[in-house]
Amino acid sequence: MGATESKLNLFSFSGKMRILHLSWFAFFLSFFVWFNHAPLLPAIQAALSLSDPEVKTLLILNVALTIPARIIIGMLVDKYGPKIVFTTVLIFSSIPCFMFAMADTFEQLALARFLLGGIGAGFVIGIRMISEWFPAKEVGLAEGIYGGWGNFGSAAAALLLPTLAFVVFGGDNGWRYAIATTGILALVYAFIYYNSVHDTPKGSTYFKPKKIGAMEVTNKRDLLLYIIMTLPMYVALAVLTWKLSPVGVNLLAAPVAYTIYTALTVLYIVNVRKIIAVNKEHLNEAVPEIHQYKFKQVAILNLAYMVSFGSELAVVSMLPLLFHDIFDLSVVWAGVVASIFAGLNLVARPTGGWISDKIGRRSTMLIVFAGIAVGYFLMGQINASWPIALAVTVTIIASLFVNGANGAVFAVVPLIRRRMTGQIAGMTGAYGNVGAVSFLTVLSFVEPKIFFYVIACSALVVFVASLFLEEPKGHMAEILPDGTVQMIEVE
Repeated sequence: MGATESKLNLFSFSGKMRILHLSWFAFFLSFFVWFNHAPLLPAIQAALSLSDPEVKTLLILNVALTIPARIIIGMLVDKYGPKIVFTTVLIFSSIPCFMFAMADTFEQLALARFLLGGIGAGFVIGIRMISEWFPAKEVGLAEGIYGGWGNFGSAAAALLLPTLAFVVFGGDNGWRYAIATTGILALVYAFIYYNSVHDTPKGSTYFKPKKIGAMEVTNKRDLLLYIIMTLPMYVALAVLTWKLSPVGVNLLAAPVAYTIYTALTVLYIVNVRKIIAVNKEHLNEAVPEIHQYKFKQVAILNLAYMVSFGSELAVVSMLPLLFHDIFDLSVVWAGVVASIFAGLNLVARPTGGWISDKIGRRSTMLIVFAGIAVGYFLMGQINASWPIALAVTVTIIASLFVNGANGAVFAVVPLIRRRMTGQIAGMTGAYGNVGAVSFLTVLSFVEPKIFFYVIACSALVVFVASLFLEEPKGHMAEILPDGTVQMIEVE
């Protein structure tokens, strides 16, 4: 790697920087499509005479498929490479996008929205792509830029799509044309991405897992931990089903809900059997030390992202109403406050990754999660007696730590086991959605003050867990196709 390639120059569009820019924009588009309905919901509700429970159901369905999709896409990207998988995800996501734009009934909207949840898995793909192109000393910042700038796709949808729908297109069907336009963008960019990127730099090897269907672990204790850590993802899907059942918004009849509960139980048992099958053969003999890794690293990152990104999704969902109720803000200004919380991803997530590169992964995790605990505790104190400027300041401070933690988590993910980066990123990313479901479920039972305290306590748990996170050091070993071992630097 030459001198010009050794520095991360954001204004460059060649080499590894070209891959970074093309990949974050692919992720940006996936989130742009994923949240294309949110700013247009009032028009959609009026056009199709949807009830408030039906609108809430669409919001739930939009995230339902993302949990399993991130796991599956993580496996596929490790097996087939990010180039072809990202292209495929963008192409296929355009189909339910067009379905949603042409829908005339709630049932058609619901099906399209459920399928569109799959595009939320696009995030996982670029994590593996960026890890292939950037060295360990830069991967935190590069992954932070990828995640932070790509995440802005949801905010861009909120900012741009109303103008596109009601000003550019106009009329009763303006929302349909706007949503269809996002599908066209995804479809066109899929082919641009496919023809513009490579999975690895020239001469590098793309390491693939020996088996697909589950992650490989390197000892029986880690196998048990892996099985345990898989369970919360199924529980989260069961909670989503419960919200759609007669107990919740009553979209699913009770027999259908019970059928889904049974199916989830069976799928978990099948998943456990697959995990054991993938690991049984090589665990019968001791795995050489050079090829070992500790699954506790993955487990800690899962919990960390559950609290950081999970709380971000939950807080952004409830923050506009909170500020509207406490300070009697208009809907517009309350929305602006909420957009700040998510919008700081642009800066804070890359900063979290950059700090990890500079002072260490474990130290950064401890700092950001201590900050999250304090930030959410203070947000729980906000009431009508506070000056609104102080409330917004506290919200911004909490957001900086939350989004910085998102970057810190994915500064570690690529440094655990190269050939399984997609699967590790998929599981960690899925835990973000598990966190959102968990915290929003808590919010449905308690007042906002307690909601913030629960997240603050969860952050303290992650702080303690991060004390056991091991700083990536030295090299990780991967086996080349000819059987020789290649050492990849991780610090």
